[in-house]
Amino acid sequence: MPSPELDRQPIACRPGCAACCIAVSISSPIPEMPAGKPAGTPCAQLAPDLACRLFGSPERPRVCLSLSPNREMCGTDRTQAMRYLAELERLTAPADA
Repeated sequence: MPSPELDRQPIACRPGCAACCIAVSISSPIPEMPAGKPAGTPCAQLAPDLACRLFGSPERPRVCLSLSPNREMCGTDRTQAMRYLAELERLTAPADA
C-alpha cells in the first residue's frame, strides 16, 4: 500500500482527463468567463481535446497554477478524479452556497 506522502507527490496530468477544469470552481476572472466558473461547469478555455488553452499563459487563474496533480487527487482514472474534486468542492463550499 502506498504511503500518504507518495499519494501527494506531483504526477503528470492524465491526457484527456480535465477533471480539474470541470469539477473545480474558480472565483477569479477567466477569459470568456469574467465572473469565474461554478464547480461542475467546464471552463471556457477547455479545448475539444480536453487541454487547457491558457496553460503557460499569464491569464491562467491562480487557482489553476496552484493545483498540482497527484495520485490522491487524480486516482486511477478520470471518474475517480471527478469524484474526489467534487467532494473537495462540497467540503470547502461556503455555508451560504
